[in-house]
Amino acid sequence: MPADVDEIRQSVATTARHLGRRGLVLGTAGNVSARTGDVVAVTATGLVLADATIEDVTIVGMDAVVHAGAWEPTSELGLHLGIYEATDARAVVHAHSSAAVALSLVADELPPVHYAQLALGGTVPVVPFAPFGTTELADAVVAAMRSRSAVIMAHHGSVATGRDLGAALANIELLEWLCGVYLSAAAVATPRTMTEVQLAATLDEVVRRAYGTAAPVRGD
Repeated sequence: MPADVDEIRQSVATTARHLGRRGLVLGTAGNVSARTGDVVAVTATGLVLADATIEDVTIVGMDAVVHAGAWEPTSELGLHLGIYEATDARAVVHAHSSAAVALSLVADELPPVHYAQLALGGTVPVVPFAPFGTTELADAVVAAMRSRSAVIMAHHGSVATGRDLGAALANIELLEWLCGVYLSAAAVATPRTMTEVQLAATLDEVVRRAYGTAAPVRGD
């Protein structure tokens, strides 16, 4: 067992509580995980995420075998493990946030409406509905995640990944904000979306300026 496993379990529980406080999950909906080495710390099934403690986080291997913890892991375990197998993500957050669910009812994707969407890989697809916990749903999400860090699940919710829990949480919150922006605009008229040229130009500036990274004031 990796030496940092208890630290990872605590971080998963903290992230789960944050999702509950922000209203991104309701009751026992949603789940959180983080990978360290060849094991994954994941929230338990039936857990009210807003009340999560370290004891509510189960440790499983990449083969889905439970290594530690008193509770069965989330029913979406296959989705989490599939993402870890297929990508270099180290954390996965699944929410049942209202704007993402609402968008999934009226659109097949979230087109690029703001340059911040570049952080998610651009256009965010809406994965067709499949019952929760099924291989069909997990496979569809994993396939969509190969080229981006967030997807929307029709009639269900959203999933985001990151290099760590902080990044995955930031991505799920960004996705929810973007969905809200799109829905607000769509209530007035068909939203204008960014072109490939505009996105490429923005990406060039992100790289040139090391956008999002703190930098000291340069002297003369």
